[in-house]
Amino acid sequence: QQQFVESGGGWVQPGGSLRLSCAASGFTSEYYTIGWYHQAPGKEREGVSCISGREGSSTYYADSVKGRFTISRDNANNTVYLQLNWLKPEDTGIYYCLAVGLGVSCSKYILYGAIGSNHWGKGTLVTVSS
Repeated sequence: QQQFVESGGGWVQPGGSLRLSCAASGFTSEYYTIGWYHQAPGKEREGVSCISGREGSSTYYADSVKGRFTISRDNANNTVYLQLNWLKPEDTGIYYCLAVGLGVSCSKYILYGAIGSNHWGKGTLVTVSS
């Protein structure tokens, strides 16, 4: 069963940065397309970014994070990262990662299609406030 452990969240002031980690547990994530999702308080979970397997040649960013967030992967450490820069209060919420496909390119449709998964981890909380 595909399981991930998210970490790296915390409190940060507007304009600050955080790096989130998504570590695979019990399996090798190298060939999987991995997505990051954000669930703001009182709102539905939505996909914000994804990276394709192996070299990560295909990436996707939602308009709300484009130019501020950067996704990357370190297959040797079985981990995918999400660098969050220029954080805004609306970025507050729980961030989750998920394997959204095997050998598929990234797109908002791939992220949306995986929202019904039963393999969600606990996520990591990001709070952006002054």
